[in-house]
Amino acid sequence: MIEELRAQARSLGFDLLGVAPPVPPLEAVRAYRAWLAAGYHGEMAYMARPDRVAGREDPALLLPRVRAIVCVAVNYYPGDAPPSPENAGPVGRISRYAWGADYHDWMRPRLEALAGFIRERTGGTARHRAYTDTGPLLERALAAQAGLGFIGKNTCLIHPRFGSWLFLGEILVDVDLPFTGPPAPSRCGTCTRCLDACPTGALVAPYVLDARRCISYLTVEYRGDIPSDLQPRLRNWVYGCDVCQEVCPWGRFAHPTAVADFLPTSPDRTAPPLADLLALDEAAFQRRFGGSPIARIGVERLKRNARAVLTDR
Repeated sequence: MIEELRAQARSLGFDLLGVAPPVPPLEAVRAYRAWLAAGYHGEMAYMARPDRVAGREDPALLLPRVRAIVCVAVNYYPGDAPPSPENAGPVGRISRYAWGADYHDWMRPRLEALAGFIRERTGGTARHRAYTDTGPLLERALAAQAGLGFIGKNTCLIHPRFGSWLFLGEILVDVDLPFTGPPAPSRCGTCTRCLDACPTGALVAPYVLDARRCISYLTVEYRGDIPSDLQPRLRNWVYGCDVCQEVCPWGRFAHPTAVADFLPTSPDRTAPPLADLLALDEAAFQRRFGGSPIARIGVERLKRNARAVLTDR
């Protein structure tokens, strides 16, 4: 059954599939509670809502009588950025995950198609819930439990063949499926390159991220003015940050994705000139970034990020 599921997942464009038990590892639950207690989630209040915490600890609250969680991953690594024009002036950097189309739009129909396949192969009555970082699940812990990789010191899921350049998805089902694995232990060893390279010191300890200092959080999730002491450390990131993934030794095995939707359509989607960003109005922003993950932060927040990057120039 598992090999049949994997073959179907590959036909849909996924690179990895595994099946985890419907309860996350206790150590992951404890780490999550400690992370919340330390306030490391910052302004992401939804992560601390009691119903969300309960769902992460007990997926049966999301799908009654859930028996298995199918975990999938797709490689989104687009390679290196195309060179910017020589006359572009100062440019910003955009995280690789946002170079192409919004991965939610790519993942959702494929997760539903895979859920339909599972239903057909298990008697036609299976119920399911599908998520791609949209539901209260400890998805990296579940993916590791299913054998899709290990949690690195940079808190990302790392696979030996893909590095950490992976989009994750989950399908909760109320039918029995054989669990895969075993759970993958960390293979970081004594390496601390991600901690040493983080521009803002957001990786406060191995496997612990203080989101309040993370460039990805500051440029995507945070709604206020970026703290003045952190602005000089943004380097030129205007949306997200890839530093802890770029320096990871496992990344040397990464190869470009086979999904054309995740590839950039122009240099403007990888390193846009800062002057261009500051000149955007709402209509121009939508024309340029509509359909990409960048669209979710809106034009004013993107311009805020560009101004913060320019502060140190």
